Formats: sequence, structure tokens, C-alpha cells
Amino acid sequence: MGGGKGGSDFDPKGKSDREIMAFCQSFMTELFKYIGADTDVPAGDIGVGGREIGFLYGQYKRIRGLSEGVLTGKALSYGGSLARTEATGYGLLYFTDAMLKANDIDIKGKTIAVSGAGNVAIYAIEKAQQLGGNPVTCSDSTGWIYDPEGIDVELLKEVKEVKRARLTEYAEARPSAEYHEGK
Repeated sequence: MGGGKGGSDFDPKGKSDREIMAFCQSFMTELFKYIGADTDVPAGDIGVGGREIGFLYGQYKRIRGLSEGVLTGKALSYGGSLARTEATGYGLLYFTDAMLKANDIDIKGKTIAVSGAGNVAIYAIEKAQQLGGNPVTCSDSTGWIYDPEGIDVELLKEVKEVKRARLTEYAEARPSAEYHEGK
């Protein structure tokens, strides 16, 4: 018993929604034989968010005719969990805050650097701000941003979750931000 990871070499960057859906459906057509509520329960990760989980879940349901607990990260309307999207990023900050407090350090007023700009990073930034911290940097596969005024989490969500764009767009929309190409 324990965790595991798997994936594919499909790069969704530059692909249309239709191409991504077709890939997800084909992938699930092969994967469904090996997963289930009591066998293995896939979850989203790098490049696999709610949209992709929805495509995978739809195909699984078409093939099996079941809607058992087979994928995490589904929309609420498909049996997903409330606050699933935020859970890992929020949990990261709750843990960080507890560890700091255990050492008599307060997160309030601290400058914070975050690695990544995906789901976990976005919600870690959001929770850090709610706890009084000031996240000023995050990164994606093309580079990183530094925003001395603090990351505008709503703009970051728009760029990464809605537009599915690169951090260069964040820097173009936010005068206080600097974009740095590379790692």
C-alpha cells in the first residue's frame, strides 16, 4: 500500500481544447482497466487540472457506466470535494505557519518566494497573503516574476487558470512586476 505516480509525454502547451480532450479520452480508454475506487485513484498534477480531470472522468463514466470515486479533482457537480482546488496550497501554508509558530516566528510581514505558478503555488500564495505574508515571486517553465508590491493573486489566476498563459503576461499587465527568463 502506498502512493504512486504515472503520466504521459503529451505536452498540452499550444494544443486546442479539442486536442486535449481527445488525448484525455484516448488515455482513459486504456487506463480505465487499471483504476478504480479500491485499486488506484488518479489525481491531477503538472498539466492536469480540473478541465483534464473532467475529460478523463467523462470518458471513464462512458466506458464503465459508473460514477464511483475514481478520480480526485472533479467538479462538485460530479462528486468532487469542496475546496479540493485550494487544499494542497492552503495545507502547505497552514503547515509552514505552524512550523514558524513552533519556533516563535510569525508569518505576518514576511517576504515569501514561491516555486511554481500552478495550482499548488497559486493557492499557497493566496493563503500566505491571507495569513499576512507577502509573496513576491513565483515561476513557471519559462521563467519567473518578481513583484515587490506582492503577487496580485487575482491577476495570477487570470493568467494561469483562465488564459493558461505564461508569466510574461503577468509582468506585461502589472507595472511593478519584473519577468526573468529561465530558471
